Amino acid sequence: MSADELFHLRNVLIWSLVATAAMTTILQGSQGLGLSRMSLPFLLGTIFSGDRRRAHVIGFGLYVVGGWAFAGVYYLLFHVTGETASWWLGAALGLLHGLFLLAVVLPLLPYMHPRMASEHEGPSVTRRLEPPGHFGLNYGRRTALVTLLGQLVYGAILGAAYSVHLGGRW
Repeated sequence: MSADELFHLRNVLIWSLVATAAMTTILQGSQGLGLSRMSLPFLLGTIFSGDRRRAHVIGFGLYVVGGWAFAGVYYLLFHVTGETASWWLGAALGLLHGLFLLAVVLPLLPYMHPRMASEHEGPSVTRRLEPPGHFGLNYGRRTALVTLLGQLVYGAILGAAYSVHLGGRW
């Protein structure tokens, strides 16, 4: 790998971390402010651990790694668009990403998550987590809005970083 390629990879990793941190701050901040009860890192962590403390730590680590992985997909899409990649394209991709998460992934989560009750069957001894429902509405009326905001900011940061720091070369 050349020095130029290492420089670009380093920038991708740094800006992916910045975007993930901003998105996570919005999502977790909204939870702390009572705007939503949903914590995506917690939901992710409880897939792997029934211990709530451990689930938060595992989930946060996986969430950061997932932020880097999704950033790779965003950067590939930016690369395909070439010179048109910018903060607004990133924000648009983030909005689409958020809509897919809310409309498709969250409603499917109870069928894949070992500790989540479904919409049709109530809680049990092993399935105690409330299902998010369509658009995460079971976790609060504002859940969809703050989730879309977090995804939009994530994409905008990645788009801006791509157009400014990576110069369209990745």
